[in-house]
Formats: sequence, structure tokens, C-alpha cells
Amino acid sequence: MPAGIDFRRYRKVRRFVARTFVQVFWWDVILNAPGLRRFRRPPLVRYQGIARRYRALAAEMGGVLIKLGQFLSTRVDILPPEITSELAGLQDEVPPEPFADIVRQIEEDFGRPAAAVFAWIGPDAVGAASLAQVHPARLPTGEEVVVKVLRPGIDVLVETDLAAVRLATRLLRFSKTIRRRVDLGRLGTEITNTTLAELDLIAEGHNAERFAENFAGDARVYLPKVFWDWTARRTLTLENVAWIKIADLAALDRAGIRRSEVARTLYRIYLQQIFEHSFVHADPHPGNLFVRPLPVDGEAPFPTGAPVPPAPAGGEERPFQIVFVDFGMVAVIPERLRGALREYAIALGTRDAERIVRSYVSAGVLLPGADLRRLEEIHEELFQRFWGVRIGDLRATAFSEAEYFFRQYRDVLYELPFQMQVDLLFASRAVGLLAGLSTQLDPEFDPWAETLPFAQRLAAQELRRNWREILSGGLAQLQILLGLPRRADAVLARAERGTLTIQAALTPEEKKIIRRLERSVHRLSWTVVAAGMLLAGVMVHAQAPGRPWGWWLAAAGALAFLWGALTKT
Repeated sequence: MPAGIDFRRYRKVRRFVARTFVQVFWWDVILNAPGLRRFRRPPLVRYQGIARRYRALAAEMGGVLIKLGQFLSTRVDILPPEITSELAGLQDEVPPEPFADIVRQIEEDFGRPAAAVFAWIGPDAVGAASLAQVHPARLPTGEEVVVKVLRPGIDVLVETDLAAVRLATRLLRFSKTIRRRVDLGRLGTEITNTTLAELDLIAEGHNAERFAENFAGDARVYLPKVFWDWTARRTLTLENVAWIKIADLAALDRAGIRRSEVARTLYRIYLQQIFEHSFVHADPHPGNLFVRPLPVDGEAPFPTGAPVPPAPAGGEERPFQIVFVDFGMVAVIPERLRGALREYAIALGTRDAERIVRSYVSAGVLLPGADLRRLEEIHEELFQRFWGVRIGDLRATAFSEAEYFFRQYRDVLYELPFQMQVDLLFASRAVGLLAGLSTQLDPEFDPWAETLPFAQRLAAQELRRNWREILSGGLAQLQILLGLPRRADAVLARAERGTLTIQAALTPEEKKIIRRLERSVHRLSWTVVAAGMLLAGVMVHAQAPGRPWGWWLAAAGALAFLWGALTKT
């Protein structure tokens, strides 16, 4: 085990991971076997209990555990309220470190007293997160700033939690299904690298400046200025941009800012980050986003920390800007996936199921042998049944349609022919947080209506960029058409000579049916063996009740049954 581990903390987290793994294995693997399902407890009750225990553990331990719980608590778009409500308190359960420890951290970072670095620093934290906390301050030059300081000892806590993450990935290797779909080694590396990067505040400052360059001149976005002379590896000094918190719905309403417009603007900004910039702010939880109210009708600009301005007279809507903070967690989409993502966005906006499947192939997210025709069919159905559904109704609609899709596309859902691209892990996390936040801002928000114009613009750009490729492709198709008569003549000639052969192969769907039959025969065989051993054990026990042989045969029969139920051919 690496140095710098808090062994007491690690053992506590390890116990939770092991207990959860055993519980899931028992209820969702062993008792999911045919004939045993009637003994299962309702999954919602079980996972609610896991969420409750996780919240207690995270609130006690802090660190990375808090971040994971906060992420899950925002997924109101897909997780039932019984789960998210258990984790919601983690948004507020991060107590600040004592101010004296923060001052000591600053002094170690700069090598001189904090009073020589800042003209003033407030003792009360204005924000306390799992890895760092923020204090108001004033520079010797007079600017009002905020100072983000890593929590003392956070290196040990993070390394301990990452050791627990590595344990979890090792346990997941026992599942052949997960191993086949996720590169667990790369997954662990990606989580480790991204989390450790959050502990380098100089790198975070550079991320903020890159983000500002990407949105230079965009009136929708406001980014804080980085004060480099007052920044070190564990201390980051930024312009104070604490306007209205994006989750403060009452304050937005008082200021006359339309919440639906905030959701729409935020969604558009993220479309641009993912599909155009390939550089994504991957932690858009409510604590990292503010709304800056803008003046109207000759009003003076509103300074940070000022009371929420009243709504403009006459029912006019107040303009605003989205303000981003905390650039420690960013996702850089690799070059090999950018074209596939643009293809996916265009296909999604134009409801092109065939193009969506092509984008999956380009991105490498499909397992070998996936039935592309069936995937196109299920995406056509998804478009027909979910297009235009508001994001607030998405989960309820999905549950109501689940029975139909399971019945109609049982083969696809059973095989689940997707493999996870680890490069997109934190971009996907950002999308998940964004979906939950958009639901809170505006339950009526329609993501499809916002995606369509963006996809059309991407398609127009693609057409202008690739007109030479389109022209050369057209010429190639023309050459193929001109060569068709010659090829047809060759095929007919081979047929006349009796040398024409036709090669047939099973379709992917037929292969899946045969595999399912093989598994059924495999399980039936082991069930017969188990029943025979059990009967033999009963007979032996009846003949010789004092001998253990009958019990041994019965136990062997039970093991044979479990082996047949849980293993695959």
C-alpha cells in the first residue's frame, strides 16, 4: 500500500465497500437466479439503505466521499427521490477547517506571514468544499478577492480514498460483464489523475484562463480574474464573483431573472464546451455556478456581495451572465473522440438513428458483433417516444416506457452491447450534474428544442468544411455505378459455368438466440446434476443417519446448483 495512507480511515472505507459488494452480490446476483427471485427484497429499499449508510460515512470522513455523494444527490433526473433525498444533505455537511489552520497553510505556501501576503483575510469561510475552502480577502493593492486554500492534510485523505477506489475496481474485476465493458485499469487511473489534479491550484488557475480564452467576447459568460502574484500550489487568489447562487431560485425570481432562460443559457454553454471547445468544466454543481445580474435603464453595476437587486419595473426581464468558479476538475476530450461526438450531436438534433449508430462505431463504444440494425431500430423508437419530453418528466416517462422497451428489444437490453470510454467519464459526469441542475431550475425545460438549432449549425459547419470530401465521395460512387454492368456480367458468367458460390452466415440476432439456448441447456444440466446429488444425499442420510456422507452430498448438490445458475458458457 502506498505511503501517506490513513490506515484507520482506509479500514473504515474498506469495510463499507466490502459490505456493499457482498450485499449487491447476494441480492442482485445469487438471488437473481431463476427460482430464487421471489426471495429478493425490493431494490429501492435496499439501495436507500446503502445511500443512508454512505451519507453517514461521507459526512464523518469528508474528502472524495463527499464529492461522490454530492454528484449522486444532484441526479434527480434519473435517480428516485428516495435515493437523492438521502444524499442531499451532503451539499451542506462540509464543516470548515479552523481559521488558524488555514492561515498556517497560507504561510507555509508563501514562506512569510499571512499578514505580509494579504492586507486582510476574513476569518469566516464563504465556501467550504470537500477539498478546499474559500475566504474573503483584500490585496495590498486594494482589490477585493477570494482566497481558495486546500484543507490541511487533504493529501493523505485523498490518497486514502483513492486506495479505496482501487479496491473497488479490483472487486469489480470479478464481474465478467463489467470487465468486458469497462477498462477498469484505465478507469482507476483516470479517477486518480483527475482527483490529484484538483490538489494543484496553480494548474486550476491555468484552467480558468484557458476557459476564459474559449469564451472571450461571449456576453453570456463571466469568468473570475486570477491574481498570480498571490497564488501558490495550495493557495489560489481570484476575483470575488459571488453574485446570486444558481440554485437560489427565490433570489433569481426577486431579481427578475427568468429561471428557464438560465437553464437554457447554461445548456447552450455546455453544448459549446463539449462539442466545440473539447474542454469542459466538469464540476457544475450549484456551489460552483453563480448568476450575475446586469443593470437595465441606467442602473449602476451591482457589486458582489450587494443585496439582490429588485426586478425591473414593468415586468421586464433582467439580463444576466453565468459565472463559473472552481476549475480544478476539467475534462479534455481527446482528438480521437471529437469527430464522433460532433457526429452524435448532429444525429441527435436531426433525429437520425442511423447516424447515431455510426457515431457509436466511430467512438468505439460498441462491443464487437453488436447488431447495428437492431440498435438503429431501438433509437428510432426512442426518438418517437421521447422526443419533446421535458427534462423534468424524463424519469417518469422512462419508467412508464420501460416495460414496452424490455418486451420489444429484450435481445438488445439483455446483451447491452456498449463499452465505456474512460476518456468521457468526467464529461459524462458534467452532463449528469447539468441535467439535475436544469431540472431544478426549470422542470419544463426541453433539451431537444435546444439541441436542434445547435446540431443544425454544426451540420452547416461540417458541410462547409468537408465539401471537397463530399465531392470526391460523389465521384467514387459514380465510378462504382459505371462499373456495375461489368460486375453483373462477371457474376452471370460464373453462374453459367457453375462456379458461383454463396456464403451464408448467422445474423447477430441468431447468434444471440443460440448463445441463450446454450446457457439454458448448461443451467438445466447442472440443475439435473444438483437434483441427483440432493436425492442421493437424502437416501444416504436415511440409510445411515449418523454418518456425514448424506450432508456432504446435499451440500455438493447445492454448490452444483449455484455453479450452474451463476456461471455462463
